[in-house]
Amino acid sequence: MLTKRIIPCLDIKSGRTVKGINFVDLRDAGDPVELAKQYANVGADELVFLDISATLEGRATTLDMVLHVAEQVNIPFTVGGGISSVEDVDALLKCGADKVSVNSSAIKRPELINELSNKFGSQCVVVAIDAKLVDGQWKVHLAGGSIPTDLDLFEWAKEVEKRGAGEILFTSMNHDGTKNGFANEALKKLSETLNIPIIASGGAGNVQHFIDTFKDGKADAALAASVFHFGEIPIPELKKELKANNIEVRL
Repeated sequence: MLTKRIIPCLDIKSGRTVKGINFVDLRDAGDPVELAKQYANVGADELVFLDISATLEGRATTLDMVLHVAEQVNIPFTVGGGISSVEDVDALLKCGADKVSVNSSAIKRPELINELSNKFGSQCVVVAIDAKLVDGQWKVHLAGGSIPTDLDLFEWAKEVEKRGAGEILFTSMNHDGTKNGFANEALKKLSETLNIPIIASGGAGNVQHFIDTFKDGKADAALAASVFHFGEIPIPELKKELKANNIEVRL
């Protein structure tokens, strides 16, 4: 049985982490390399860096950061945010990123998924989908969940898989930031509809939420930000609890 993965997510702007991070023995909480090393040491399975810089200078700094993270961290990491071409991905992978995550750019031009998968292999292509439950239907949203589209979550997920995505990172906009648990019904349906791994995102608040998303939501991995950054859920304890609940994890 494949082990379930725990993935902290870090927002990056101009090569610095932006959400307040609260690790006790960290010299510089704004340094993504320090943070990444810390997470690797406490047992995170992978990391996701979301680049929210809007400028070219910011992007260049991010490439520099990716290079440093790759030199010093031995767990796989994904970089997302503003990626819209084969060239963007080529640069990130050359700097040492293991995977890239595309979102809005894939909705605007779905062929991008085929291009990336054909050139680099589906194993490094993650498609992030932000969706919101609107009148009983899961609708895909753009621009960090602020712009609704007519796309149905499950139809889009199927198309994404067919075009060559290796993994889907699904964030429920209804659950994100609430700390009330993941969108397990939608996750279960995605898991039963698709053959590629699904990463659950949005809603982590306590250890039970992780247990539920793996057992009820059938998620392959769970991603969270603040509960990890602020030490509310230490990863070693989380993994011990998961193991105690017969969920296979790497300890």
